[in-house]
Amino acid sequence: MKSVMLPLRIVSVANLREHWSKRAKRAKAHRAAAIAVPQHPLPCVVTIIRIAPRMLDDDNMQSGAKALRDGIADRLGVKDNDPRVQWLYRQERGDPKQYLVHVIIEPA
Repeated sequence: MKSVMLPLRIVSVANLREHWSKRAKRAKAHRAAAIAVPQHPLPCVVTIIRIAPRMLDDDNMQSGAKALRDGIADRLGVKDNDPRVQWLYRQERGDPKQYLVHVIIEPA
């Protein structure tokens, strides 16, 4: 098992009204942060855990983590729909002043 904590804030983008450049900047930052994720042989299970003061709906959690998922897939050298990678999502309550994402990669 390999894991890393990333200082990212995953937000619900489904109903967020913001300028396209702000959304693109956040997506670029999430994708770039994935470089810190350790490489792992395939097949594997990737768990993305959002740590924040409040919980999101499951579908909002997944859509908010899309850019990070794409970056992790790039890091693993596959597309994000590759059947050798299983994606799991979880959330935990954390410090109200700090948002984090914990990424865990394990053998399948």
